[in-house]
Amino acid sequence: MARISFSYFCPASWYFTVPTVSPFARQRVAFLGLFLISCLLLLMVLMDFRHWGSTSPQDRQYERYLARVGELEATNTEDLTLNYGLVVDCGSSGSRIFVYFWPRHNGNPHDLLDIKQMRDRNSQPVVKKIKPGISAMAETPEHASDYLRPLLSFAAAHVPVKKHKETPLYILCTAGMRLLPESKQLAILADLVKDLPLEFDFLFSHSQAEVISGKQEGVYAWIGINFVLGRFDHEDDTEALGPQESVAERRRTVGILDMGGASLQIAYEVPTSPTFLPPEQEEAAKVLLAEFNLGCDVQHTEHVYRVYVTTFLGFGGNFARQRYEDMVLNETFTKNRLLGQQTGLTPETPFLDPCLPVGLEDVVERNSGVLHIRGRGDWLACGEMLQPLLSRANASQASLNGVYQSPIDFSNSEFYGFSEFFYCTEDVLRIGGRYHGPTFAKAAQDYCGMAWPVLTQRFKNGLFSSHADQHRLKYQCFKSAWMYQVLHEGFHFPYDYPNLQTAQLVYDREVQWTLGAILYKTRFLPLRDLRQEGVRQVHGSWLRLSFVYNHYLFFACILVVLLAIVLYVLRLRRIHRRQAGASAPLDLLWIEEVVPIIGVQVEP
Repeated sequence: MARISFSYFCPASWYFTVPTVSPFARQRVAFLGLFLISCLLLLMVLMDFRHWGSTSPQDRQYERYLARVGELEATNTEDLTLNYGLVVDCGSSGSRIFVYFWPRHNGNPHDLLDIKQMRDRNSQPVVKKIKPGISAMAETPEHASDYLRPLLSFAAAHVPVKKHKETPLYILCTAGMRLLPESKQLAILADLVKDLPLEFDFLFSHSQAEVISGKQEGVYAWIGINFVLGRFDHEDDTEALGPQESVAERRRTVGILDMGGASLQIAYEVPTSPTFLPPEQEEAAKVLLAEFNLGCDVQHTEHVYRVYVTTFLGFGGNFARQRYEDMVLNETFTKNRLLGQQTGLTPETPFLDPCLPVGLEDVVERNSGVLHIRGRGDWLACGEMLQPLLSRANASQASLNGVYQSPIDFSNSEFYGFSEFFYCTEDVLRIGGRYHGPTFAKAAQDYCGMAWPVLTQRFKNGLFSSHADQHRLKYQCFKSAWMYQVLHEGFHFPYDYPNLQTAQLVYDREVQWTLGAILYKTRFLPLRDLRQEGVRQVHGSWLRLSFVYNHYLFFACILVVLLAIVLYVLRLRRIHRRQAGASAPLDLLWIEEVVPIIGVQVEP
């Protein structure tokens, strides 16, 4: 019980006591209210951390799916926050210009720019090609800028005019220019650097026009494929490079295998741990290994990649067939002279080619003579005959043509096979995608064993892929055997290797090496935004730390004030009730105290 005193000077004064609100009840209500508020705030903070923190793998996959869908939509050129870039691929047969765009960098130093190929109003890729190749300007280099004018005019019409002065232009020349003398290369590049800035406002300097090597082209292709697959995303991932690697939280990259008509290329990441090699192999490794930093700052060594890349000229599918026919013709004519035979000289005595379907007749013509051949469809024998074309050396770490090959950890690696690797598995055999050696060998062997009339009838009935043609049917047996030998005997892939994916497109789009080129060329651009963000962090980090959840603090303050008001009102109501209950005794007490005073006579 607490003593409460009331003093009135008129008409009288009195003292009385009333019971106060129980302190224990008041504290219990207060603690309960504070506990509820704390739980509510904690729940909101946890939900906010889940929203802004690392998302689940399913969420990341869904976000990437939405991003891939968005890449197929028309580019919003009215968005002033978008940046643009141009890459001209000056190839041997023609030149193409690719227009790329990207939004502002997200501020994460682990991420590259989100570069995508621009699409027009019809959602078609913004790309244009002209013929012939720029090497045709070798004798008239002063017209090189005139040669590229249609491409740059095309790009200027698609990139917003306000963005021209900040849009970088890269002119990268490949195979055709490599064959020219250096003096002619420099003359062509000099004309481009001198004349193009006079007509176009793109960001362009002498360092942005160059002749790149096959090694650079392979590295750019490797960068482009891994970027589209999201393998440069740094996150908590179990696909680390290996237990020996000290680099944490970066995904395992994929290697690429690309077999065209004339050449073959392989590129894959190798461990950064030092390996001890003989002097001759060490020199070869330096030539074939490319080490580069994809981070926006050279100090970020976690973005350093070492990639083995090499190109084998003459090891493409079509060129390999020509080499095979030359070998067969020379060996057959040599045996005919030594043994007095007439093999292949007439259609009646053809050379039985194990690399062609059964019954298919063909003629090989060379300067040295004409060879008549007829297919006998023996896929295993075809593989044996292709062994000499691999030109393997006896060295333990040598692959095709005796070239040094960096070791591959087949237990912790993944590869994508493009061009002929996909055509050989899909166009006729219809088993493209995940590659399985024994399954492929069985399907290829069965195909080779079929009679040529049966295959042509199946083709007419539409049983093969829409991309298949007569040329594919004719040389599928040879090319499948060649691909198999290159993969397993040349590059030493295990026959049951499970991590090879044959593909034509990546996420339903063709990935050009030009994407990897602009990713590499623009890797330092996010540094500007990151530095500006760092300055803002120095001056306002405590503000962001204090008020990042200011809306939650505002609601919390309101709840505390409301709780205080409720507690105060409850206390007043309890006091009022006790006053009302004690009003009758108090009246009697007042009467008892006042009556005697009235009855007292005051003496004069």
